[in-house]
Amino acid sequence: MKAIVTVIGKDQIGIIAKVCTLLAENGVNVLDISQTVLQDYFTMVMLVDLGKCEMSFTELAGILDEDGKNIGMSIRIQREDIFEAMHRI
Repeated sequence: MKAIVTVIGKDQIGIIAKVCTLLAENGVNVLDISQTVLQDYFTMVMLVDLGKCEMSFTELAGILDEDGKNIGMSIRIQREDIFEAMHRI
């Protein structure tokens, strides 16, 4: 299954490294990544593959949320099909 991970918050050193390490440690492969800094705010959108992730989607979402809070960022994950349905015109 594929999913979309979004990361938003005040820019700081090491955000991409921290998020990618967390994902890799949980068997999540990053397929594509887009990031930018808007004034002082960091934004990143990632397409990821959960095929080798051994935990449930809900558990992974909780870990991402908690780790995001620990670094002062908002980290969210949505299933690709739900993301696409929400953003269809």
